[in-house]
Amino acid sequence: MEELDPYNLGHIEIDSLETLLLQGPEETAVRGKDSRNLSKMLSQKLKPTREHPLRRWCSDIKYFLQDNWKRVWVVTLWVGIMAGLFAYKYVQYRNKAAYEVMGQCVCMAKGAAETLKFNMALILLPVCRNTITLLRNKTKLGIVVPFDDNLNFHKVIAIGIGIGVGIHGISHLACDFPRIIHASSDKYELMKPFFGDVQPSNYWHFLKSLEGVSGIVMVVLMAIAFTLAAPCFRKGQLKLPEPLKKLTEPLKKLTGFNAFWYSHHLFIIVYVLLIIHGVYLYLTKEWYKKTTWMYLAVPLTLYAGERLVRALRSSIKPVQILKVALYPGNVLALHLSKPQGFRYHSGQYMFVKCAAVSPFEWHPFSITSAPGDNHLSVHIRIVGDWTQQLKTVFSQVCQPPPSGKSGLLRADHMQGADNLIFPKVLIDGPYGAPAQDYKDYEVVLLVGLGIGATPMISILKDIVNNIKAIEEEGEDMGALENGAPSRVSKVGSGSGSGSSQLGLHNFKTKRAYFYWVTREQGSFDWFKGAMNEVAELDHNRVIEFHNYCTSVYEEGDARSALIHMLQSLSHAKNGVDIVSGTRVKSHFAKPNWREVYKRIALDHTNATVGVFYCGLPALANELRQLSHDFSHKTTTQFDFHKENF
Repeated sequence: MEELDPYNLGHIEIDSLETLLLQGPEETAVRGKDSRNLSKMLSQKLKPTREHPLRRWCSDIKYFLQDNWKRVWVVTLWVGIMAGLFAYKYVQYRNKAAYEVMGQCVCMAKGAAETLKFNMALILLPVCRNTITLLRNKTKLGIVVPFDDNLNFHKVIAIGIGIGVGIHGISHLACDFPRIIHASSDKYELMKPFFGDVQPSNYWHFLKSLEGVSGIVMVVLMAIAFTLAAPCFRKGQLKLPEPLKKLTEPLKKLTGFNAFWYSHHLFIIVYVLLIIHGVYLYLTKEWYKKTTWMYLAVPLTLYAGERLVRALRSSIKPVQILKVALYPGNVLALHLSKPQGFRYHSGQYMFVKCAAVSPFEWHPFSITSAPGDNHLSVHIRIVGDWTQQLKTVFSQVCQPPPSGKSGLLRADHMQGADNLIFPKVLIDGPYGAPAQDYKDYEVVLLVGLGIGATPMISILKDIVNNIKAIEEEGEDMGALENGAPSRVSKVGSGSGSGSSQLGLHNFKTKRAYFYWVTREQGSFDWFKGAMNEVAELDHNRVIEFHNYCTSVYEEGDARSALIHMLQSLSHAKNGVDIVSGTRVKSHFAKPNWREVYKRIALDHTNATVGVFYCGLPALANELRQLSHDFSHKTTTQFDFHKENF
C-alpha cells in the first residue's frame, strides 16, 4: 500500500489509484508474444474448416477413440458377451421341439432371458464400492478399466435389463402363449411334458402359475425402481405439462432421494423372485440346466459381503462429533474424530448415517479434511429431505458463534462444550473417487462449483502438506550427508497420517490451479480457515487461487466499479479480500473457461494436465469439450475427470 504513496503525502494520487485498479492479478498475467502466438494457433485450429465430410468423420472417430478407448473396449466386450449368450440360446431352442409350436418367438424369449441372467448378475459389480476402491488403490487395473464410470456403467446395464425384459415378456405374452393356446392337438403333443395333458385355453393358465406371478411382480418392482431413479424423480425436479401441473406437488412428495433409496432396495425381493422364476421354468426340467443361480451366486455373495463389511466397519469404528457449524448458503459442516486405522486419499468420499434422521439411509459426502489431519470433516449442502432433517437435528444442539467465529450456529467439543449431546453418527469408507488421482499429474486444474469445492479443499491441503514433507525430506538428506541427525516427516501423501516414503515418491504435482465458482458471497465462509491456511503454507506459490462470485457484475462493468475499487484498496492495504474474507482475491461473474485453458496450455506446453471437476453437469459438458478441443489442437493434453456419486 505504501508504494501508492511514495512521497508520504498521506493520501493516494488519482494516477496511483488508477494504476492499482487497472493492474491485473500477478498470477493471471501471461507473456504477450507467446499469448499472441497461441491465440493465432487456436484461431487457426479451432475454427470450423471446410474439409471433406469423410475425412472429418474419420478424424472425429479417431478423437473419440483416443478420448474414450477405456469405455469403448468395456462396452464392446459387454455387448459381445450378450450377443454370444443370445445367439447360443437362440440356436439351442431353434433345434428343440418347442420351436415347432412357438417358432422364432421362443428363441427370442430364451435368448433375451439368458442376457437377463448375465446382466442381473453384472449390475451388482459396479456398486461393490469396497472392491472397486481396493482394485483402484492396490492394482494397476485403473490404466485400462474406467473405474470412474462405475455408476454410468451401472445405468447402462439397467438399460440392457430393460430391453431384455421387454423382449422376453413380449415374446411370451404376445406370441408364445397364444400359439400354445391355439395349437392343434398334434402339435400340442410336443408340449405335454411341459404344460400338462390338458391344453391351456386362456391366458389365466399362465398368469396364475408361479412362473407368471413371479415374472409380473418382478417387472412391476423393477419399473418402480427404474422410474424413481430417473434424475427428475431422484432430484425432486418433476415438471409436468400445463394440464397436469396440479399433480406436481402431490407427486413430488412421492419422489426425491428417499423414494429412490427405498425403491432401489426392492432389489432384494426382485432377486428372490428371480431365483424362484429360474427354478420353475416352463421348458427346462433338469436342475443342471437351470442356470440362473449359477450366474447370481458370486455377485450376490460379493455384494452381501460388501454390505456386511459396511455394517461391521461402521459399528466397530465409532466416531465422536468434535465440531458442528451451520454456514450461510445452508451448508452444515461436521468435524469428526478419525477412527484408528482410517486411511484415505484426498479426493475420496465416505458415507454418513444419522440414526436420528433415518436408521437405514447412508449418504455419500466428499472428505474435506486432508489425510494428515487428526480429524475427519465433511461439508453438507442442505438440498433434500434427508439433509433438511439432519440440519434440524443438529440445529437443536448448536449455539450462535462466539465473536470472530464464522458460522450461523456452532457447537464445539474442542472449546470445552462437553455438556452437548450430539446425535449419533456412523461413517463408512473411504471410497475411491476420480479426484484421488490428482497426484499422478504434474499440473492439475481443480474446478469446484458451489459445494463441489469439497473434494478440492482436501486436495489443496494435501498438496501443500506433501510439498512441505518433500522439502523436509530433502533437508534431511542434506543433513545426513553432513553427519547431522535426520528428522522424521510428519506428513505423508496418501492414505493417512504418518510418514509414507512411497507416497512421497509417487507425488508428482508441481503446479495447481484452483477455481471456485459460487453464487453467494457467504459461501466463502465454508472454507475460509482452510484457504487461509493453504495460502499461508504455500510459500513457493505452487497453488494459484481463483474465487469467483457470480452474483456480482464482472470487472470493468460500471455497476461493480465501486466494490472493485474498495476490494483492491483493502487487499493492497491489509492483504485480505473484502468479498471472501480470505487472503485470496475474488473475481466477479463467471470465468472465461476458454481463456483459462488457453493460459494453461501456454504455460505448460507438451505437458499433461489433470482437470478435476465437481459440480453441476452443465459446466461439466463445457469443460469436457474444452479439454477435448485443446488436447487435439495444442501440444498440451487435458485429461478431464468428473466426480460421480
